[in-house]
Amino acid sequence: MSEHKTIQQTEDEIVEEFSLFDSWEDKYEYIIDMGKKLPLLEDKHKLDENKVRGCQSTVWLVSEYKDGVIYFKADSDAVIVKGLISMLIRVLSGHTPDEIIETNLGFIQKIGMTTHLAQTRANGLLSMVKQMKNFALAYKIKNSTTHGERSAETKSN
Repeated sequence: MSEHKTIQQTEDEIVEEFSLFDSWEDKYEYIIDMGKKLPLLEDKHKLDENKVRGCQSTVWLVSEYKDGVIYFKADSDAVIVKGLISMLIRVLSGHTPDEIIETNLGFIQKIGMTTHLAQTRANGLLSMVKQMKNFALAYKIKNSTTHGERSAETKSN
């Protein structure tokens, strides 16, 4: 079984990977390559309701809650954006709603994304993060409601 990394460990890995590049041109190439490795999102998920609002490019983002953790899948029609969402998926997928909600994703600033992205792309990146955290919050609320109902049913029996 593979070692489960914390969000912070994955963020640190990404910061280390980006430190290997001297120029932003190389960093952008790396981001694009990460996007190319993102598993394809099935067409059935490419619906208007799965689009991330606030992105200049089209970004589809879906999630699945399984065994207490959230798994994300995404796609975009822009290569840079696809790379950005692939980094977010790498960091956040496979973690609990609480872990996702509580993280501040410091790696984004550490690798310089906040200063090297165009304003519209930076806003889009924030929208993707917000959507992923919203999914986590929704699963957390749904899970606590479900458990609350179960414990109430148990007490009444």
